[in-house]
Amino acid sequence: MTDVCDLPATEQSALLRSGELSARELLDASLQRIGEVNPQVNALVTLDVEAATAAATAADEAYAAGEPLGPLHGLPLAVKDTHDTAGMRTTYGSPLFAENVPEADELVVARMRDAGAVIVGKSNTPEFAAGSHTFNPVFGLTRNPYDPTRSAGGSSGGAATALATGMVALADGSDMGGSLRNPASFCNVVGHRPSPGRVPNVGPGDPWFTLSVQGPMGRTVADVALLLSAQAGPDPRSPIALPEPGTTFATALPTRLDGWRIAVAPDFAGAVPVDAEVAAAVEAQAGTLTELGAVAELAAPDLTGAEEVFRTLRALHFVAAFGELVDRHPDQVKEAIRWNVEAGRALTGTDVARATTLRGALYRRVREFFTRYDALVVPPSQVLPFDAALEYPTSVAGTPVTDYLGWMLAPSLISATECPATAVPVGFSTGGLPIGVQVVAGHRDDLGALGVAHALEAANRPRVTQRPPAVRTSIVRNRSTA
Repeated sequence: MTDVCDLPATEQSALLRSGELSARELLDASLQRIGEVNPQVNALVTLDVEAATAAATAADEAYAAGEPLGPLHGLPLAVKDTHDTAGMRTTYGSPLFAENVPEADELVVARMRDAGAVIVGKSNTPEFAAGSHTFNPVFGLTRNPYDPTRSAGGSSGGAATALATGMVALADGSDMGGSLRNPASFCNVVGHRPSPGRVPNVGPGDPWFTLSVQGPMGRTVADVALLLSAQAGPDPRSPIALPEPGTTFATALPTRLDGWRIAVAPDFAGAVPVDAEVAAAVEAQAGTLTELGAVAELAAPDLTGAEEVFRTLRALHFVAAFGELVDRHPDQVKEAIRWNVEAGRALTGTDVARATTLRGALYRRVREFFTRYDALVVPPSQVLPFDAALEYPTSVAGTPVTDYLGWMLAPSLISATECPATAVPVGFSTGGLPIGVQVVAGHRDDLGALGVAHALEAANRPRVTQRPPAVRTSIVRNRSTA
């Protein structure tokens, strides 16, 4: 029964809906896997077995009574520890909130719960989700399932590791500079950064802020589309919410790309330093896309100003979100957050005006690019999973990194464009570390990004179906001593 944990969520769902598997049985298998593997990787940091058991029991009772079943019926799910969950500890990775228990679910959590998901617990994240390496002073470090000495990425690193090791069927995450895409590429799973407004966020703060989004992660692209079908949809409380219902994503995705025009840019046409093995894996997809029927060309949009846009708007957001907290508790907030707040406070009105002007020009150039191409394939991360003892890589392909944002250009430049993007596995390095690509589509074309990613996933499947060593060794060890 434990092996059911390794099935895609879509296959688990089919078993649940046919009655071949109960939600309680799937939860029990999930909890067993968590007990075997989580101590080795530290992906899930808070569990609520009692509430999960009650939810799974209710799911089975609903099935037995013939009631309508939600799209996530009975599927074990982990919620990122920056997303509020009613009655379940939510720490944001900060010692200031180590005992925080919200009274209500935030919208994305409420939607997943209403869709029938069985929320097992919370996934680890950097402090306040700042950075693409998952560690914090409350719960410590999340380790890469393919090499525990390496980073799992971030900030949704706990989610990615939990998925890769089969501890949960699905997981949510968030993404400002790559937090759904980077950990997916580091851990051999799939993460989708939705278009701003696709998954509305109605919490506190600037409701027009578009750099940060919430979205789905899964073991396959179809799993991600399934979760997005529950997360997405309009909400009148969000001024940028998109009108299409979540059911838009409950559709078959293509396995062929005949007639599609797709650009491939291993290093963004020389604009971004990228490790050689990562760049080679991205470039190899041009041949794969051709085999799938697409017209593939080496090309990239002009992203001039995108880094300045990202850094300026991010810093402005950090002042609004964390400035007061930093003032009250300067010694209890990590340096990277203090640094971002200081950068925001140093901005002038001229700096902000320049960034908004650059963003407008960037939007227009990228929009024109996607009149010529249906999608763009680029790296989701510029490096392979790095030494987990580091806060961030100090260089990329021989180019020094000056701060913790400097090695995140590949995803953060795309964030500045406001385009949707799907990170999907395509292979492994010579040292056995996962490598993914990032499929970017035109504005609001989430289905386009998911569709190309789905076709690439199918074509690359023989190269990416390696069970993580963390799962193999933990199961063998635990069962040999049982």
